[in-house]
Amino acid sequence: MSNQVQDTNYHIHVDSSHSFLTFNLKETWNYRDLIWLFTKKNLLVRYKQTVLGPLWLILSPTMTSIMYTIFFGTVAGIDTEGLPKIMFYLAMNGLWSYFSIVFFRCADLFRNHAYIFGKVYFPRLVMAFSEMLVSVIEFLIQLPVLVILCVWYSFHGMAIPYITWFWIVIILCWVGMMAMGCGILVSSFTTKYRDLRILVGYVVRLWMYATPVVYPLSILNPGWLRTLELLNPLTYPMEFFRKMVLGVGGAPVYSLVISVVFTVVAAVLGILVFNKMERNFMDTV
Repeated sequence: MSNQVQDTNYHIHVDSSHSFLTFNLKETWNYRDLIWLFTKKNLLVRYKQTVLGPLWLILSPTMTSIMYTIFFGTVAGIDTEGLPKIMFYLAMNGLWSYFSIVFFRCADLFRNHAYIFGKVYFPRLVMAFSEMLVSVIEFLIQLPVLVILCVWYSFHGMAIPYITWFWIVIILCWVGMMAMGCGILVSSFTTKYRDLRILVGYVVRLWMYATPVVYPLSILNPGWLRTLELLNPLTYPMEFFRKMVLGVGGAPVYSLVISVVFTVVAAVLGILVFNKMERNFMDTV
């Protein structure tokens, strides 16, 4: 009995004619191995020719948190709701840094990776998800510093809600999708309007001071300023992160609804516009 070998020819047709409402998420999922390959490559390349390597991931947020402790906590005397100041600033600065890093990396996606996009085809969202995954890994590398502080203060009588720490993963996905959605939306327009990237950079840096990063929400008295703060889509994730990790914090339910709706809209709109603009970005980048 002879073995018959069946020849199967695969034909993949790539063109730019697709609807604005095309998400391409299924195709992106088919390239999930490439997401992981880009993730490993980006991690290795970023710290390959540095003296301290990945230690910068620990030193940078730690030094920033120490400066916040000195100037905002000690000099300005901002209340941290009874939490040790260094612990408060390390936790909040860590989550904000994660958001801003994902945002800026996705905002520069077309510009930073044009050399790859112009040579070979793959769903461009692969690179966006890869950048978010890199930032998640970097955040997890930084996390042991906060864990050590929590353990230290636990031995000195502070109650740390370790049982709720599983929420960290959900919060990282939540904030990451918000940052990625906003970032790729900006990236879609900065390929044509370069000065928009400069403007957005200033806006995001000012956004930090409109978010409870260097101060808790509780220090704001009821009024228009507190209401404006609660309309900030990042307010609830920040307060919720502090509540789940350190046991102090919180915001009203309507702030949660605003944040979730904003995240969904930003992610959906960002993906739609990104997929639309990727068809001809090489002509303008």
